[in-house]
Amino acid sequence: KKLFEMAEILVQSQSGPAAMSATGGAGGVAASAGQFMTTSLYVGDLDFSVTDSQLADLFSQVGQVVSVRVCRDLSTRRSLGYGYVNYANPQDAARALEVLNFTPLSNKSIRVMYSHRDPSIRKSGAANIFIK
Repeated sequence: KKLFEMAEILVQSQSGPAAMSATGGAGGVAASAGQFMTTSLYVGDLDFSVTDSQLADLFSQVGQVVSVRVCRDLSTRRSLGYGYVNYANPQDAARALEVLNFTPLSNKSIRVMYSHRDPSIRKSGAANIFIK
């Protein structure tokens, strides 16, 4: 099957990749002048019973959702425990990250973070570390 396409908007300052940095906030990432903004969110620690529609219902309370997908095993169709939510604009995605991170869904706290589909961003060395 074809991989799920994500809508992503990158905004970079003219000072280049060195200016991109994640600043820690209470449960999220704050946008600064040199930081990219994206409309794609990764949602982890999902209960295996969570459906696309449950995820869409929760995230649409924060802003205009373009698409939602709970990732599943190709042969068994069992949830892999994570998914992706795409918003129409970066402000809604940032608000969802702040508001919905660690929200209980089906009696399990979900983990929300930005999804970076661009390989150059993933390979930059900047990352979030979560210790559970």
